[in-house]
Amino acid sequence: MSRLDESRRIVLKIGSALLTDESGALRHNWLRGLGKDISKLRASGKQVIVVSSGAISLGRAALALPPGSLKLDEAQAAAAVGQIELARAYRDTLQTLDIAAAQLLLTWEDTEIRRRYLNARNTVLTLLELGVVPIINENDTVATAEIRYGDNDRLAARVASMVSADCLILLSNIDGMYTAPPSLNANAKHLPEISEITDEMANMAGDAGKYGTGGMVTKLEAARISIQSGCHMAIIDGRPDLPISALEQGAKSTWFIAGTSPRAARKRWIAGILKPNGRILIDDGAHKALVAEKSLLPAGITDVIGQFQRGDAVIICDQNSRELARGLTAYGDGDARKIAGRKSREIEAILGYHGRTSLVHRDDLVLTCR
Repeated sequence: MSRLDESRRIVLKIGSALLTDESGALRHNWLRGLGKDISKLRASGKQVIVVSSGAISLGRAALALPPGSLKLDEAQAAAAVGQIELARAYRDTLQTLDIAAAQLLLTWEDTEIRRRYLNARNTVLTLLELGVVPIINENDTVATAEIRYGDNDRLAARVASMVSADCLILLSNIDGMYTAPPSLNANAKHLPEISEITDEMANMAGDAGKYGTGGMVTKLEAARISIQSGCHMAIIDGRPDLPISALEQGAKSTWFIAGTSPRAARKRWIAGILKPNGRILIDDGAHKALVAEKSLLPAGITDVIGQFQRGDAVIICDQNSRELARGLTAYGDGDARKIAGRKSREIEAILGYHGRTSLVHRDDLVLTCR
């Protein structure tokens, strides 16, 4: 069984050079092939997220902007025009396959600032639960140099980490990592599998290409982010009409292998948070539920201590204040106090809005003492 077969949640990153031709026009036939691949993945029970470049390239063509580097305001104008075309292309392509698509435009802040990260994560996970394919791009129309990724390789890796994806596939115009740029060195050797990223690998990087802003350096950075999050990453040649099917049939690629699972990586991160912002005391029933790897429900809470906001780390303790677990809370301390000891079905009536049924979801919780 391949790593792709084993993956349930997959992020696909699409480069500009694959979506558009030299004139900046959309490659409709290629996009239809990608749509078939996405449909095939979903039919096998997998969730798919797409991180797609191409808005600036499409907008440049629509606005007849000259070739070469664009000024920031020109690039943002091109992105504003091109993003509409990009979203429509994905919507129309997937709609013919009875797949709903959604558009999300993110900036660096949306994946790095805690509150915005949580909002983005919850939105993407909800879309996946509803059977929708999220189409994500950097929000080039508002992002400035200080708050932008500048390439979608790293953005895709952050998205994969954010949603605990099992696999990130970078569709590129090269079929993997080499010991040197193969266009410059005929003796360059292809590396089919990499389990450790070394500093020397940065010397193997090539140019980004005419329309891309990435290159092998950013792909290595994406690989670092991915494997630290427990997510395998592959670089594949995306130029075939059915690129994912080609990968499944053994096409040349480079796999960066994560040494742990996304769930284990996330749990390790939660356990290692140095400064939790509050404490939650629970009863014996809730303690047993946590040991059974269940979520912490409001009914089992006996006291809320300290001040914290939604998404903050809290320590979960027994009645003797002995630490049992750590987790990320779905409510701030004020709302947590209001629903403590109450049934989940009462939350909406108490708070006036339909919040999460658990105070700490099991995916956001790690036992530190049984």
